[in-house]
This record gives sequence, structure tokens and C-alpha cells, in this order.
Amino acid sequence: MPKSDNQKLKILYILDYLQNNSREDHPVKATELIEMLRSHDIACERKTIYSDIAALQAFGIEILSLPGKNGGYYIGTRNFELPELKLLIDAVQSSRYLTASKSRELIEKLCRQCSVYDAKLLRRDVVVERRVKSMNETIYYNVDAIQEAIAQNQQISFRYFDWGLDGKRKFREKSYLASPYGLCQDNENCYLLAHSPRHGVTHYRVDRMQNIRLLNFPRTPCPELTGKAFYEHAKQLFSMYSGESVEVKLRFHRDLVNVVFDRFGRDVMLIPDGEDHFVVTVRVAISPMFLSWVIGFGKKAQILYPQQVIDACKALCQEALAQY
Repeated sequence: MPKSDNQKLKILYILDYLQNNSREDHPVKATELIEMLRSHDIACERKTIYSDIAALQAFGIEILSLPGKNGGYYIGTRNFELPELKLLIDAVQSSRYLTASKSRELIEKLCRQCSVYDAKLLRRDVVVERRVKSMNETIYYNVDAIQEAIAQNQQISFRYFDWGLDGKRKFREKSYLASPYGLCQDNENCYLLAHSPRHGVTHYRVDRMQNIRLLNFPRTPCPELTGKAFYEHAKQLFSMYSGESVEVKLRFHRDLVNVVFDRFGRDVMLIPDGEDHFVVTVRVAISPMFLSWVIGFGKKAQILYPQQVIDACKALCQEALAQY
């Protein structure tokens, strides 16, 4: 068989074609592979297809074959199974801190991890344009810069902005300096938890940061955001609103067990209180968002202790009522 300049690429073309076009209910025949290779100016015989398939199998790629008239080859196990891809795509399209264009780009990349037949099914339910999305295209680079600063134990500087009534960015007057310690998601947004010379332990919306620069001096030590303490701190915040960290005793109706576990984790202790209620003690950052969260459950949730938090909840209710 005459050799072509593309001959060395033959086995790669075969693997790529099988990954994109094969499925158990749609196997690829050897003749189809030969025709595909011919389109790439690669002459090939049936027996070399068999040997190439065997080489890919020996390498560890699960290529299965179906006998018979309608049989052929297909990829058995992929890097991502279809339910896993669907889960990742759902996360991408629902993420508010990714822009619409970046979401579409990521979804297309995920769709290339399966066959073209499965990709059609995945794309069919994707809706990006009508979802609330970030308008900051640089968020990917922000995350990368932040991760690099954490890995190198370096501080960062950046500009921070707010959105004006005219829909344009309004940069705050001074550049910010911070020691980054980690990223977390809350209320569908991505936040940087960091130590600031001006504010101590604080956080920033990553999609509102720009011009991030790594600085040539180490991060300020911050035990509150190091190791397990990082996750404990993040768990106390409601919609990333800071406030005094206080142990609060709460009483909930049994209907809200799932809600409490989702919010505070499965390791909290629930103490039965009568037939229909339970009591839990948790440490939270007292803020209007926490109080609003409790108020939102109406009669099914109640703050029992401390009195200062109860008073703050009453004051918030009175302020809201005064507007109506």
C-alpha cells in the first residue's frame, strides 16, 4: 500500500472519528473508516483498520465491536458519561458569573466530549440568552490570576467597579490591595475571600474585579481563611454579607429539615422540640440577608437567642413595614 504524508496521522483520525460519530446504537463500520481516511488522502485497507483498532484497545481505549450486518465499532467508556455532561452543562448555563458568550463556548467544548448524536440531545435543552448573566468577559482571566496568586502565595492589586444607573462601569477611586485565600460561590455568583489591609477578612465579586496584578510580596497571614477555617467562614455568610459572627439558636418546623441541612450542612445537631419542631444552634454572620432568610419562612422559623439578634430582626421588620 502506498504511503502518504498523512499516514502517521491515520490512527488519530480513526480515534477522533469514533469519538465523534460512534455510539452503541450507531456503530461505525470499517468501510466507513476507510472512506473517512480516504477523504484525508490516506490510503488504507481493511486489515490495517483492524490492527489500528487493536492498538487503540491495547493503549487502554475501550473500543467495542458489534458483529453482524449492522455491526461495527463504538467507544464504550468515555471521559464523561452523558448524565455527567448534562450536569456540567446545566451548571454552566445557570451560572450567573459566566457571560453568555463564555457559557456558549464552554457548552460547545463539553458537547465535543461525546458523539454528535448525543451532542444534539445536550444542545436541545440549552437556554443561555434569557438567563441573567455576568457582563464581564474577563472573569476567566480573573479566576486564573487569583488561582496563580494563591499558588505563589502572593498579594494582588486590582480595580473594583460598581454598575451605574446608565449600565456602565463606575470604577472606585483607588486600587485595591488584597491577600487572596480562595474562591467560593454564593447566590450564583463567584467571590474571592481575602484579607485586606483596610478591611481585614473580606470578599469581592470576581466579575467586578479588573486589572488584577500579582505583587512581589507574600500574602498577609490570615488564620481565619486558612485550611478548614476558610470553609467555616464561608458557611457563616448569607449572600456574602458580612456581620458580627454570633452563635444563634433557631427553632424550625419539621418541614424545614432539608432547608437547614442545605444551608448549614449535615453535621449540625437538630434537637427535637415537641412533635412538629426542632431547635438548632449555628454560628452565622448577622446581617440583613440572614434576618431576611429567617423572616422568609414566616411562622415556621423563629430566632430564640441571643436577644440582640431578636431585636435586630424586629427592627428590620419595622423598617420594612414603615414603607407600606
